[in-house]
Amino acid sequence: MTKALKKLRTYFLLLLSSLIFSCEQEIQHEKMIDQSYSFLLGGYTNDTNQGIGLLVFNPENQSLETKIIGPGIKNPSFVISNKAQTLVFAVEETGGENGGKIKSFKFDRENNRLILIDTQDTFGDHPCYLALDKKEEFIVVGNYSGGNFSAYKVKEGKLEHVQTIQHEGQSILRDRQGSAHVHSTVFHPNGKYLLVGDLGTDKIHIYHFNPGFAVPFNHAPVQYFEVDPGSGPRHLAIHPSGNTIYLVHELSAELGVYGFDNGRMFKKQVQTLTDDDYIGTVGAAEVRISPDAHHVYVSNRGDANEITVFEILKDETLKFVERIKTGGTMPRNFILTKDGEYLLVAHQGSNNITVFERDHKSGKLKKLEIEAEYNQPVYFFGLD
Repeated sequence: MTKALKKLRTYFLLLLSSLIFSCEQEIQHEKMIDQSYSFLLGGYTNDTNQGIGLLVFNPENQSLETKIIGPGIKNPSFVISNKAQTLVFAVEETGGENGGKIKSFKFDRENNRLILIDTQDTFGDHPCYLALDKKEEFIVVGNYSGGNFSAYKVKEGKLEHVQTIQHEGQSILRDRQGSAHVHSTVFHPNGKYLLVGDLGTDKIHIYHFNPGFAVPFNHAPVQYFEVDPGSGPRHLAIHPSGNTIYLVHELSAELGVYGFDNGRMFKKQVQTLTDDDYIGTVGAAEVRISPDAHHVYVSNRGDANEITVFEILKDETLKFVERIKTGGTMPRNFILTKDGEYLLVAHQGSNNITVFERDHKSGKLKKLEIEAEYNQPVYFFGLD
């Protein structure tokens, strides 16, 4: 190859690299401008114009917009989607002869419309939690007042009831723990277990999940783990390793850290959600693990109205980072964006949604001057 050809080739390679870099920069810039986050919104309703909502947050435009996409659904306090976002499932947190309702919808994502597919009884009053198994062949609903959970086969959005398991018992706080109150139903990442938080009995029930069986859920050999009396197990999050469970103690305003090994739980640590000198009512609610699994966030209602931030250590125990006011009353639920950049909080008591920016390294939160109004928001589900 002649020197002239070599120079020409070098020139074209440099030009090509420059063009590629320029295009990449332009794409990144466009992504920054167009970046927005969407969420399904669950809440309590006062009339038929309310129901399942959609929230769109655009950081670049500093906008937070809500609209109803599923009107006429009564108290859809828990709303989830399948991975493909073609189906949406919601509870109607009501009571009656056959309990509340579970509903399934076709999700027209392009036009953000919900089309009803099926409605089934939950066989327990006030359903408050939904979980799909990893293959999305079964959905489980926890019934708070009913003290039980029901399971359904899912086929193209149609729901077939296959099982209801009733819990019995009570604990020491008779005004809140006079009977069983199922508050969460969470599949373990390994797909073999279902963990059921029962606030009324201070127990985490452990079930084997066998999707090929006629009755897919049966108690594991160690049927349950009992937390400290009066704790009130509510929601739980499982570390991606599958070895540690972070459990909200609603009534004592604590976060329990529990090991999990082959269907057995054991206590590792309990962290308080209030300062030592705190005086007032409490009501711990939601727990979330950051997408990078470096931090845990927990909300506390009552007079506190705070989120507590913890760092996850190498042994998956926790170290306190900070406690911050949420900017509203009754922060029952919150969610982190999938990239971990932001945290949004839903306030049931003050009918507002607030936004925080998250520092990836420290986990600390900084409140932004962005808010949206929404009637009694109590659940977020993140969409792509």
